[in-house]
Amino acid sequence: MIVAPKIRGFICTTAHPDGCARHVAEQIAVVRGRGSIADGPKKVLVIGASTGYGLASRIAAAFGSGAATIGVFFEKPGEVGKCGTAGWYNSAAFEREARAAGLYARSFNGDAFSDAMKAEVVAAVREGLGQVDCIVYSLASPRRTHPKTGEVFKSVLKPIGDTYTNKNLNTSNGVVDEVTIPPAEGDEIAQTVAVMGGEDWEMWINALLAEGLVAPGAVTLAYSYIGPELTWPIYKNGTIGKAKEDLERVQRALDAKLAPLGGKAWVSVNKALVTQASSAIPVVPLYISLLYRVMKDAGTHEDCIEQMDRLFRERLHDPRPDEAGRIRIDDWEMAPDIQREIAASWAAVDTANLAALGDFEGYQSGFLRLFGFGLDGVDYSADTDTATGVPSIA
Repeated sequence: MIVAPKIRGFICTTAHPDGCARHVAEQIAVVRGRGSIADGPKKVLVIGASTGYGLASRIAAAFGSGAATIGVFFEKPGEVGKCGTAGWYNSAAFEREARAAGLYARSFNGDAFSDAMKAEVVAAVREGLGQVDCIVYSLASPRRTHPKTGEVFKSVLKPIGDTYTNKNLNTSNGVVDEVTIPPAEGDEIAQTVAVMGGEDWEMWINALLAEGLVAPGAVTLAYSYIGPELTWPIYKNGTIGKAKEDLERVQRALDAKLAPLGGKAWVSVNKALVTQASSAIPVVPLYISLLYRVMKDAGTHEDCIEQMDRLFRERLHDPRPDEAGRIRIDDWEMAPDIQREIAASWAAVDTANLAALGDFEGYQSGFLRLFGFGLDGVDYSADTDTATGVPSIA
């Protein structure tokens, strides 16, 4: 089957198996090019392992410190003549590369929020790894079925209190326009916290602790974002921000639970990047386009893999927590000189000058690469096997 990109809104409905494999290989090359990670984790569980920061975490651990990894995700397998999701092809490529390097890699595809998936993964940890010394929680989902009550929660991206209006980038046509978002109503804040907060992270750690599967000195990480004040109404001070506050509440609770083992829980605040999750947030694509221009000009731009490599290589050993106890791997993004330049560009940007002030081309390229398109060395005019599978999943 010949696969081409088909864009609908902020998602691409097709994915290229060979392109995804190339993207994974490029990320592995970044990590290998920086050498071994000293004293890195050796037995790693990544919950939300198929795209973005979760995939990059798995790659950094495996190919930086030689870690055995178990990955959990919810992706659609490909079939003959029908594309699977990018995360499926990413995971297939990761496992092939890991096995070629002699690394243990096992994956599970299903609802990570469910008790059944937790039980299955816990059994696999016991059987394959014995214990884990690093647990990464990197789930991004629009909904969650509670494993105890069966209630279905749905998250929303809304401000709290007041209607929010600001500049926005229409990523379909490159037009800088304006977006107005009404405030959250009813139980939408609570619903968003239930999906994107820390309850499920804590459930995973509890399940592992109950079976004695967390190694002494283990670390667990969950990922967050804060960003500049111009995005706060829709992010930090919006419904998703309340969910991130709950993540920090759980981080403190997990700290106490891991303390007897000499372990530690962290929330890592990461950089704004083009991911499948961030592309859905109003205002953020325009900010990312400006950010990419400024940081590339400054020589400080990082993609997911560079961020996670720096986190695993440097900051787990030297966390330098902020006043709230968070690791700030967004430090280069939030540097005052970078933010001053972005603020000036934000005030001036419109459709006519977007190409000069921003890097919309880089944004578009980054978006397509998420789905395996636009990678060097891939023949997109040739047939590709859309039914390629993840080796450890029958």
